[in-house]
Amino acid sequence: MIMINPEEISIQTINHLGLIAGIIDDLEIEKIINEIVGFDNRELVTAGQVVKAIILNGLGFVSKPLYLFPQFFQDKATEHLLGKGIEANQLNDDKIGRVMDKLYYKDLSSIFLKIALAVVTKYQILTDFSHLDSSSFSLHGKYLDMNSMTDKKQEVSEVEPVPITITKGYSRDHRPDLKQFIIDLIVSSDGGVPLFLRVADGNEQDKSVFGQIAKEYKSMVDFETMIVGDSALYTANNLQLMWSMKWLSRVPLSIKEAKDLVNKVSAKELKKSKLEGYSWQEVESEYGGVKQRWLVVESQKRKESDKIKLSSKIDKEKEKASQELNSLMKQKFTSSEGATEIANQFASSLKYHQITEIKIKSTIQKANKKKESAPPKIYQFTAELEINQAKVNELQSRAGRFILATNQLEKSQLSSDDMLIKYKEQQAPERGFAFLKDPLFFADSVFLKTPQRVETMAMLMGLCLLVYSLGQRELRRHLKEAKTGLKNQLGKLTERPTLRWIFQCFQGIHLVVLQGVKQIVNLTEERRLSLSFFPLSCQEYYSLSG
Repeated sequence: MIMINPEEISIQTINHLGLIAGIIDDLEIEKIINEIVGFDNRELVTAGQVVKAIILNGLGFVSKPLYLFPQFFQDKATEHLLGKGIEANQLNDDKIGRVMDKLYYKDLSSIFLKIALAVVTKYQILTDFSHLDSSSFSLHGKYLDMNSMTDKKQEVSEVEPVPITITKGYSRDHRPDLKQFIIDLIVSSDGGVPLFLRVADGNEQDKSVFGQIAKEYKSMVDFETMIVGDSALYTANNLQLMWSMKWLSRVPLSIKEAKDLVNKVSAKELKKSKLEGYSWQEVESEYGGVKQRWLVVESQKRKESDKIKLSSKIDKEKEKASQELNSLMKQKFTSSEGATEIANQFASSLKYHQITEIKIKSTIQKANKKKESAPPKIYQFTAELEINQAKVNELQSRAGRFILATNQLEKSQLSSDDMLIKYKEQQAPERGFAFLKDPLFFADSVFLKTPQRVETMAMLMGLCLLVYSLGQRELRRHLKEAKTGLKNQLGKLTERPTLRWIFQCFQGIHLVVLQGVKQIVNLTEERRLSLSFFPLSCQEYYSLSG
């Protein structure tokens, strides 16, 4: 029997990290980062390799914050994934911090865009439509200004970028108690691939910056594209800023012209859409001094939902208003005018109800035996609470309705149905934000030393999203071309598996080194089949040939 010395055997984890590493290689992220930041031949680990390691950590789906970064690679096939001679302990806080500082001063949005544009060219990403949205990311702790730290000044270029302000603002996370920063994101409708990323102050208002972001993005890309956004994009000022580009946006119903229109259009005027459950009516508008097409859309599903919500709101108001009215009718006032004013104030506070049959009655208080003056009159009012049927009818008639607008006046270029279809794809950036905020994602609770580091980490989070979305797009494209699928969680074939599910299927793959001989273990036939639909750069991490 041959006895093996424990020191002669090493078991290192690969799992799905080979897929991620291969996608990173295929995108040439490491090369681009090294070209931007530069590298010294004396460095054991280049900036590009550090960025690759951060993305691997980010998509490793283990809840380990950045300061535990070296521990993430302790049981991984680090050298196999990152390069010859690289060890986990070389990926320490100091090294990561220095690389992040260098990235910050090279303009984070430009770095991201350069990588994204390379992806667009290589993978022929369709860029006819670019979807813009933003979201907030909550933070814990205090943050220092890196520019005030003298040991960092050597990294500063002649023109200093202005760091973001981490502060309280409108929280999409429903955490108004926490400070936050904002990520503005533009993604393609083709696979939801992120094309542009900008990190901003925590109190930034979408409607005040979206027009400028769209203008800046358009000036940085070399392809024609239509900007698609939610109602925050639609302001008179933003429309003027976007005069030289095409856009598609939702119109806020706070605009009187829009509110009047959704109330005015009758059900008979609506045309049935090619999309099941939708109907629309198109009109012209010159809001903000810009000629445009407005599409009044009614969603049957949303109409039913809105009516249920409206009914619930009416019931809640009735219950609350009845209690308040009973309480007010018991109050005593010193004048008829005072009682009337309170009654009117209460009536004006109602959204779905009204008060009728308001009557003012007066009574004389009992005389005070100690006082010779005549006893004063007291006044009270009575009223009936009724539903405001005219208001409710108005709300019911516009339930499920919204308005889309575009300055593409040629219907041959963008039909009414296409307006609706492309707007519905606005969910793409929302899915991206949901991905970044997933509890399994490593930056879910961001805690870094400075606003500059937070800003840099946000860009790196964006690169994780880029790698993930591109990998998922390519997998689905190859499956579609092969007219086949992979088994999903229910064991059924699907052309559209999520990349996360494939990652889970690759758990348990290891690199075993026994007496100097390397071998990949647990690469089953089913895993080999899945692997065949990924780029060769991914497959190489699960092969030891060469």
